[in-house]
Amino acid sequence: MTTEATAPGELWRDPHAPAADRVRDLVARMTPQEKIAQLQGIWAGIDAGGEMAPHQHEFAVAPQDFDELTRHGIGQLTRVFGTRPIAPEVGARTLARTQRQIIEASRFGIPALAHEECLTGLAAWQATVFPSPLCWGATFEPDLVRRMAAKIGESMRRLGIHQGLAPVLDVTRDLRWGRVEETIGEDPHLVGTIGAAYVAGLESAGIVSTLKHFAGYSASRAGRNHAPVSIGPREMADVVLPPFEMALRAGARSVMNSYADNDGVPAAADGTLLTDLLRDVYGFTGTLVSDYFSVAFLHKLHGIASGREDAAAQALAAGIDVELPTVDCFGEPLLEGLHFDRVDMGLIDRALTRVLTQKVELGLLDPDYSPAPGTNFDVDDAESRALAREVAERSVVLLQNDGVLPLSGKRLAVVGPRADEPGAMMGCYSFPLHVGVHHPDAEMGIEVATVLEALREDHDVVFARGCPVLGGTDEEIAEAVEAARQAEVCVVVLGDQAGLFGNGTSGEGCDAADLTLPGRQEELLEAVLGTGMPVVLVLLSGRPYDLSRQADRLAAVVCGFYPGEEGAAALADVLSGRINPSGRLPVSFPGAGSSQPSTYLSAQLGARSEVSNVDPTPLYPFGHGLSYAPVTWLTAGCEEREWPTDGVCRVHVVLRNDLEVPATDVVQIYLHDPVAEVARPVRQLVGALKVDLAPGETRTVTAELHADLTSYTGRAGHRQVDAGDVELHVGTSSADVHAALKLTMTGPARRVGFDRVATPEFTTSP
Repeated sequence: MTTEATAPGELWRDPHAPAADRVRDLVARMTPQEKIAQLQGIWAGIDAGGEMAPHQHEFAVAPQDFDELTRHGIGQLTRVFGTRPIAPEVGARTLARTQRQIIEASRFGIPALAHEECLTGLAAWQATVFPSPLCWGATFEPDLVRRMAAKIGESMRRLGIHQGLAPVLDVTRDLRWGRVEETIGEDPHLVGTIGAAYVAGLESAGIVSTLKHFAGYSASRAGRNHAPVSIGPREMADVVLPPFEMALRAGARSVMNSYADNDGVPAAADGTLLTDLLRDVYGFTGTLVSDYFSVAFLHKLHGIASGREDAAAQALAAGIDVELPTVDCFGEPLLEGLHFDRVDMGLIDRALTRVLTQKVELGLLDPDYSPAPGTNFDVDDAESRALAREVAERSVVLLQNDGVLPLSGKRLAVVGPRADEPGAMMGCYSFPLHVGVHHPDAEMGIEVATVLEALREDHDVVFARGCPVLGGTDEEIAEAVEAARQAEVCVVVLGDQAGLFGNGTSGEGCDAADLTLPGRQEELLEAVLGTGMPVVLVLLSGRPYDLSRQADRLAAVVCGFYPGEEGAAALADVLSGRINPSGRLPVSFPGAGSSQPSTYLSAQLGARSEVSNVDPTPLYPFGHGLSYAPVTWLTAGCEEREWPTDGVCRVHVVLRNDLEVPATDVVQIYLHDPVAEVARPVRQLVGALKVDLAPGETRTVTAELHADLTSYTGRAGHRQVDAGDVELHVGTSSADVHAALKLTMTGPARRVGFDRVATPEFTTSP
């Protein structure tokens, strides 16, 4: 570095000076090339391995001299750990060495910000694979998810990582969409509370949390990845956006744009969304990073830009600060646009200010910054595994049971393509399935038991696969039938193979044409049911499937989604009765004849009616889940009959455990607004609390609900609280209501905004 850059008195180096002053001083000293370099990322391994991002190899660049590439600095380093199997200590030392190269190569010596995927734990070799986001939603426990995220963040911080590309806050709208497995659920309140908890946990460890995908991605037509989105402003405001609002208030410091276009405008070029709403209305001051290659897609896929320079100019003007994952449009094309006055330097300075401000917050501009890694490189320690086990145990959903569960020493037949496969426990953003599959000679790096192995610890088991996830033969199915006939109970483990871009049945770019179980799995299930033996179905999948043709003949159904590396043990504990299942569905299971897209959040005409022959009633509704120890609901009531439009009402629910074993239930409170300016959902979650009760224990749950929770987007286009009659439906699912509490909202109508009260206050007492 030059003497000028390190001269005493430079304000930008003073850690005691206000961040804004430090950044302003540094921006004034930088050349256009140095400024633009801070808006770029580098993905050194972009051309290695298989496809980990859409059109990855189309955008792969020829290897360049690293010093030349970074002589003006660089904004971000992409996936040092998450591109190929490298030991954590090797990755940490490589990252530290790379940071030193960046510091030495550039005039100001500004370190890069390193980001990694962390949706199911840090996506690195040998790192703990936690349960998938659908499992987070199934727990209905924000604090548990916060603890999990904090643990993930601690591991990332020790390795020198600064930013995590999670959580996904897209609300499930169509179960055929491949990325349903990455979502938390189909309800914005659940997604928001769980997602905000994840953000709080990750940020508590000093990791920048990145909210994905802003906004509307999950509403793509026909559930096809990257397909256009056609939703109205109210669906956007009342379903899509609330989770982002809640997570921003939880402290998220970064946002990533959606790939999709809404009504013809791609999010990466939508200034109304990325600046007017996110910045001006929500007050977001962090960094806005592009989803991988989405700036180039404005030219390559969307056809709204004439070339890379035009794409860069549009994205920058819309509000994107950093192009990920590697330099493309925000490189020479942006510099050329600046040179010919086709790009405003003020926009570059705007993005640069945000980037540098975040680096100041992370301590990267302090004189004593050192990239030296720590000494603890264990990213799958006992505490992490125990926490992964706890999340898995608390997320398993018992959908139905005729008494065959729990299994008690019965002779079992275990069949199905997911029964003896470690990968059945993991989603597409877990390292083994996201990266490891492209390196078949490398070990998985972690120990992951299968359902078969876990059940063999307690039971006499005969096993036959029956069929793979896709394909298979008649002979294999016949072997499974023979195995079933030898047992007292047959456990059939079915579901998905998570993958990317068509290399699986679930995951990014792995969309479904319908909700029939993939391949010959339904045929296998029918064959085993034909034996007359009691059949327990265990579903390990990235989405719900249509089980309506078999449900009435199944002895029990258990859903684990993707429960992570400790999932098999958690499932075995539930099946054997050591753990009382307490998960609840974050997404509905379709019923016979259901159509897509469809979620429980439908207005009256979206439910079963005489005006359509298609019945959308779900087989298993949102919020549903059974247990071996049912809780007794004694009373559910409300202190008030009038609810001020600027005040609160208090709902009391008294629960009792009449059994000699611990019991758990989830108190769910739904809003029903019979008359409003616009058609509203028949029922919409406004609060939920999971309650554990000791044997013989009685507890009173009190929920204090602010009137803001009744707000919706009216005809004028703003969110409002109305006077008039409403009902609070209190129960154990969106279809199982124990009490309908009628109240009258009193007082003037109110307009509410980003600062509204978004969650109720819960207390419990003996």
